[in-house]
Amino acid sequence: MYRNIMEDLLEWKKDSSMPLMLIGARQTGKTYILKQFCEEYFNNYIYINLEKDKEFKEIFENTIIPEEIISHIEILLKKKIDIENTIIFIDEIQESEKAITSLKYFCESELNYKIVCAGSLLGVKINRSSSSFPVGKVIIKYLYPMNFYEFLLALKEDLLIDEIKKHYENNTALPNNIHNKALDLYNKYLIIGGMPAVINDYISKDFQINELNYDLQQYIIYSYLADMNKYTENSESIKINQIYTSIPKELARENNSFKFSLIDKNARKIRYESSIDWLLASNLVFKCNLAEKNISPLKAYINSDKFKLYLSDVGLLRSLSNIEYNEILLDKNDMYKGVLAENYVANELYQKFNEIYYYRFANYEIDFLIKINGDIIPVEVKARNKTTSKSLNEYIKKYNPSYSIRISTKNFGFENNIKSIPLYALFCLNSKSINK
Repeated sequence: MYRNIMEDLLEWKKDSSMPLMLIGARQTGKTYILKQFCEEYFNNYIYINLEKDKEFKEIFENTIIPEEIISHIEILLKKKIDIENTIIFIDEIQESEKAITSLKYFCESELNYKIVCAGSLLGVKINRSSSSFPVGKVIIKYLYPMNFYEFLLALKEDLLIDEIKKHYENNTALPNNIHNKALDLYNKYLIIGGMPAVINDYISKDFQINELNYDLQQYIIYSYLADMNKYTENSESIKINQIYTSIPKELARENNSFKFSLIDKNARKIRYESSIDWLLASNLVFKCNLAEKNISPLKAYINSDKFKLYLSDVGLLRSLSNIEYNEILLDKNDMYKGVLAENYVANELYQKFNEIYYYRFANYEIDFLIKINGDIIPVEVKARNKTTSKSLNEYIKKYNPSYSIRISTKNFGFENNIKSIPLYALFCLNSKSINK
């Protein structure tokens, strides 16, 4: 399956003097995409898994000198390595702090080593590592669950993608039958989410949503909870677990800024702050901060005590919330479908802009503020066709933005200086420019 990260990998290949590290939560497809990259674009590649191959892990415990590491790998593999034409893929690198440290010396070596590595929950291990992390000696890339664009590509909907892009640029409505098809796929994405294993299962079941193995999502959630126990002390893992499983309840509130008392009536920020940092570092959740001023840079004006947490995958949010697939397809749960839509938009925006913010003024709230071509743009999200928004109207009256964006189930259009983007077309949005 195609992943957007492949473009970054190909860019790295042009100058591979620094090792590349792909970080992401479990089950996002790090191993798959790096193996595909190594097989397709290099004459030879060597795969090492430090979680499964203990003898290779031991190499790094004994030495961090590249020449010695390569020599020991050659002995275990019983073959010489052609350094110039071979890429080495070190998987589960978080299992060895010494392996992470060795990347500095691979980078500094005069030999042209080509090293890529992948790690689950690596951000947490970096923050808590007893060894120094090779800052400035490693290129770090993040892999998230598959976004809606990648989902459409996996379903071989290339022609639909092209048509959506064309109507996004022209602000012209798609024909109703095409619009409804795209909305149906969006609804299915809310159910399936972006985990490659779940998408593969959907494809293998001939796109029958009722045949999907929903236990796959539960398994992924359980594996995340297991990692919380593996990488932290018991008291800390309990707090992390409490926060993660409370997010569906947090997002269901009308004013869904994170409230510690929903975890436990006696909960306080000082006790749970490190647990939230752990979840953020692991890429299991994203934070949306309250911006107290709607001017650039938004990061300079955040209220650190006011924020929202979104799960990194909307399918896992649906599963964790125990929402049945028919509730989504048959519109039986309007309220929580709005929660899923907001989380979906948060995921898409975070992957594009690397940070997300919301804004409050008087008694009104704007779902998201983003920066496009230097302008701060308000973004309103609606899960249905009903798009009247007092908050957005009051924002426009008060601040007169260059334009606004409304994301909903409505078709494309541009009216009253508001660009209407259907939920399924959010992948077209970028930070460079927008056609009015």
